Amino acid sequence: MNTYHSLENWLSWVDKLSSEDYVVIDHFLRPDLHLQVREFFLSRLALFKQAGIGALDQNSIDTTIRGDQTFWLDNVRDQEINGFWDLVDEMIHVFNRYCFLSLSGYEFHLANYPPGGHYAKHLDQFNDRNNRMISVVLYLNEGWQPGDGGELKLFHDNEQSSIVTPTAGKCVLFKSATMPHQVLPAQKERNSLTGWLLYQPTALGQFLG
Repeated sequence: MNTYHSLENWLSWVDKLSSEDYVVIDHFLRPDLHLQVREFFLSRLALFKQAGIGALDQNSIDTTIRGDQTFWLDNVRDQEINGFWDLVDEMIHVFNRYCFLSLSGYEFHLANYPPGGHYAKHLDQFNDRNNRMISVVLYLNEGWQPGDGGELKLFHDNEQSSIVTPTAGKCVLFKSATMPHQVLPAQKERNSLTGWLLYQPTALGQFLG
């Protein structure tokens, strides 16, 4: 298969993810793909809805916990970002071949945090649904500066934490079931494409927080 990133890069990232439960990759999106995704994002902003927390009948909106608005993606409908879907297929191929994860699907959404928006500390996993394996966050924020906030804070077992600045083209991969994290308050609009690589996916999509 044609690949977007070299196997050498993928194996380096996979090793770090395996040993540290997360990896931060600068310039993960090339400028052309970043532009494709960002233009699609901006074209869909009017369709975004306030994000909830919890799954299915437990889903509720609480802006004191989560303040973003989202638009759920569909790989058949949203062909304007076909370069991104090709990259997701490449991700799944790498993880299945070299990590033996048996990934068989994914779900992704666009997320917009208004000024002041945040997301309290949480895991990307539900008590009654444990098929999210790898969380994927791609940042679309051009010209992000110190003081703009909106950092991703990752919590480690040793009670330490890591801070990730949401700059354009950056990707964060982490283990969904073991990496607590939060989004710190943004001082200006903060945009991302976020989702999960799944084991035995179910058609729950937009109902998930």
